Amino acid sequence: MKLNELRDNPGATKPRKRVGRGPGSGTGKMGGRGIKGQKSRSGVAINGYEGGQMPLYQRLPKRGFNMRTRKKFAVVNLGLIQKFIDLKKLDASNITEDSLVESGLVRRKLDGVRILAKGELTTAITATVTGASASAIEVVAAKGGSLSVTKAAADA
Repeated sequence: MKLNELRDNPGATKPRKRVGRGPGSGTGKMGGRGIKGQKSRSGVAINGYEGGQMPLYQRLPKRGFNMRTRKKFAVVNLGLIQKFIDLKKLDASNITEDSLVESGLVRRKLDGVRILAKGELTTAITATVTGASASAIEVVAAKGGSLSVTKAAADA
């Protein structure tokens, strides 16, 4: 076998259908699109339409619920706060949402900052934030500090 003898299997390729090239071609005049109507025009794609059959997106079950007014909090763990205090990027005696953003621990406040109890806290801290988990408040109180939650968290 030589390179010039290579051929595709018979019937593997079909010649391109040249539409709208006269009556002798068999696909002249209207080019196999039928007469009039939306589908005979160019630039039409009826997405999701399955020829009268119930479309897939309507056959699938609808589940769940998304609350439009849901609050999105920036989440901070106590372990990270301790790390930033050790690095002298945060003042343990006065931690606010603005100081957390300034230090770089939180990128942006969103609807507020929420403190969670993950990680270890070794310093007594005084913090005022929008939200905190019950276990985080317990841990801070156990170390002799205070963690106060502002009114905005009650609205959430």
